[in-house]
Amino acid sequence: MANSAAVQHEEAGIPSMEAALRAAGMIGASACFTPLTGGVASDIWKVDTGGTPFVVKRALPKLRVAADWYAPVNRNLSEAAWFRVAKRIVPDAAPDVLFQDAGTPMFAMSYFPADRYPVWKAELYAGRVDLSFAAQVGRTIARIHRATAGDEAIAREFANDAAFHAIRLEPYLEATAGKHPDLAPRLFALSRATLACHRSLIHGDVSPKNILVGAHGPVFLDAECACYGDPAFDVAFCLNHLLLKGLWNRAAAPRFLAAFDALAEGYFTSASFERRAALEQRTAALLPALFLARVDGKSPVEYISGEPDRDLVRATAAPFIRNPPQHLQAIRAAWADALGSVS
Repeated sequence: MANSAAVQHEEAGIPSMEAALRAAGMIGASACFTPLTGGVASDIWKVDTGGTPFVVKRALPKLRVAADWYAPVNRNLSEAAWFRVAKRIVPDAAPDVLFQDAGTPMFAMSYFPADRYPVWKAELYAGRVDLSFAAQVGRTIARIHRATAGDEAIAREFANDAAFHAIRLEPYLEATAGKHPDLAPRLFALSRATLACHRSLIHGDVSPKNILVGAHGPVFLDAECACYGDPAFDVAFCLNHLLLKGLWNRAAAPRFLAAFDALAEGYFTSASFERRAALEQRTAALLPALFLARVDGKSPVEYISGEPDRDLVRATAAPFIRNPPQHLQAIRAAWADALGSVS
């Protein structure tokens, strides 16, 4: 009878991964693969070989969520490519890509020890809200957007509209529309407009769980949704999390709102590639839709579990989806009022 550990080892795909890494000279006769947690879209392992450890990541065709959510596995290639581009622009903002195998598809990247690179989400949950770091996140995103805006070569390399629709727009905006028929025309229109906007290279998943707090600033991980698209999506996606965290740690809610302000200002003061009014207007249109999607889309946040909290999100988001504001502060102020009404 097969050893259960060996069966799990084989089901995880590690033998073929070992072969690819060995052929590339990444590992020798033996290596220890330790699964890492935190993602729903990929298998991720830390690999120890007796020297410097590294991480191997392989995209999954079906994401680990309750809903049926499938995505093309070639997003793995785009993620590694985003890391390479981001590092050219901001050297400390992304891991090094050490090896890539287009046939698996998988790639290896540098490993960041948790004691030196805490996850920003964990810092926020603990109530450690560093406003200067939030501003630095905004500035770094803006630098990458600015450096790639209007770049035709980058646009061709990251022409990933189909993957972005499958991973982001359908499970967030369009799936949410299915639960809110009255908002469906607005949400589908927003999805189409976002997909049609091609201005710069975007990460697509700028979330505190994908950002490490490094000594030299933020390190961005999980760029599987990378595409040449609307930079407003990256900003709205991250600002959304800073609002929602107010339901996670009520005592720290005022500091989360201050972090919202710091990130937004850091971003918009550095995003000189486009007029602020137009860029902020698109961000303000996306934000309430993403806000609602994190309770009623295919990927709800795990820390909002009670129906009263979900209803609070719905009540705040719906009016702004129907009538998108010109400025982010309108949404921020409404959410501050809503949080003030709950004990």
